Amino acid sequence: VERALHFIYEHINQFYSFKGLHEFKEKFHPQWEPRYFVYPGPASLPAVAVAGEPRVTAATATREGATWRFEVTVAHADTGWEHYADGWEIATPDGSRLGYRELLHPHVTEQPFTRSLGGVAIPAELGRVTIRAHDSLRGWGEPFVLELGN
Repeated sequence: VERALHFIYEHINQFYSFKGLHEFKEKFHPQWEPRYFVYPGPASLPAVAVAGEPRVTAATATREGATWRFEVTVAHADTGWEHYADGWEIATPDGSRLGYRELLHPHVTEQPFTRSLGGVAIPAELGRVTIRAHDSLRGWGEPFVLELGN
């Protein structure tokens, strides 16, 4: 795989400027970190490669007495038990977890899907929360910011 990616980088530049993009990004002094890609076997690589990170596409919060109820919509290209969105969390802007909803099975044919979590205690001074979805292979997706209507 490494050799194939290097070949693409070196020889497909006429169709897509990988080198130009790389040079442009270098202006911002990125910190490159090694990443490891684990997959069950060569036959599963195409399906795993196209499945993106899990995304929270919508969310609502409703006050229920002293706690809150969240309805969260997640989109992810679940491929089955080997790779699926397996949960989402509600956190303070600094990352402290306030609630977690575990997803117990793949949603291959139900995309996007919405699940709820009630009984979440939110500090009174908090005006917004972040919500992130998690998948069983790649980890956490980008945060979704939800303003709370206090």
